[in-house]
Amino acid sequence: MKVGLDLDEAKKLCDQLVRATAGVFVGQPLLLKKLLVAGLANGHVLFEDYPGLGKTLLVKVFARVTGCQYNRIQFTPDLLPADILGTKVWRQRDSSFELMKGPIFTNVLLADEVNRTPPKTQAALLEAMEERQVTIEGETHQLSMPFIVLATQNPIEQEGTYPLPEAQMDRFIMKLSTGYAASLQEESLILERRIQWQKDDPTADVQAVVSAEEFRSLQGLVETGIYVDRCILDYISEIVRKTREHPKVEVGSSPRGGLALLKLGRAMALASGRDFVTPDDVKMLAPDALSHRIILRMEEALEGLNADSIVWDVIDEVAAPKDFRPR
Repeated sequence: MKVGLDLDEAKKLCDQLVRATAGVFVGQPLLLKKLLVAGLANGHVLFEDYPGLGKTLLVKVFARVTGCQYNRIQFTPDLLPADILGTKVWRQRDSSFELMKGPIFTNVLLADEVNRTPPKTQAALLEAMEERQVTIEGETHQLSMPFIVLATQNPIEQEGTYPLPEAQMDRFIMKLSTGYAASLQEESLILERRIQWQKDDPTADVQAVVSAEEFRSLQGLVETGIYVDRCILDYISEIVRKTREHPKVEVGSSPRGGLALLKLGRAMALASGRDFVTPDDVKMLAPDALSHRIILRMEEALEGLNADSIVWDVIDEVAAPKDFRPR
């Protein structure tokens, strides 16, 4: 691929990435597009859903089609920070310490069942997720780009789990759910594909659509080639501020939520073949980008109120700009 991508080429590549993922994973096209958008925005994603819905499969397929290096960590109660980051080992032959890199040194990291490990080990991801670097025994090491953490957790299994702290939840650009198959035809398609594959894990046969370098070029185009009108910035800011003022909310979205929504909006514009962000981009992505950053009041949480409904209330309350200017 040539270094300077134009919008049409980028749109074609994005469509190919979504189709390639859909060729293995049976799910809603919008979910696949949102995952791609999060990757283009260089953000991390938390998948929360019931067991057996394909969360791990989706992550592995995404890593394959984007041509990225992929590692998986199965989070367990006995996992230690060094098991994630790595450690220095004494080499007697040359009387020096050698860094043994952990699985975090990759492009796409699957943090499987991330809430099954204690907070001390969960915290090993904080620096990497925010600053794309890790510190091992006082020495800082930069991670290769892109670096994307795709984490999974099950919402129904509370025993033996450790809820993610707010600081870590805030580092995920989106929280998504795979959901059940939407129809009988999709349910049957899952079974048909299993017969075709003749094995449980087909990801080894998935071909890359782009290389890691090409994917970085797409990420760069999101940063440099997508225009955001001032009224869109005001729209995002007002939505974020309104989440803090909602009467049923204890703590609203942080400013990082607004930044996440900005990045996602630009990435969605690119994936849709536009060089400008629209209010509809913001509306579509706001629940996924903001709901996990909201802490409900205790009485509302006990009554089973969903944070998504708070974001939709805010979207309904804040008037979308009608006079924004495409570039």
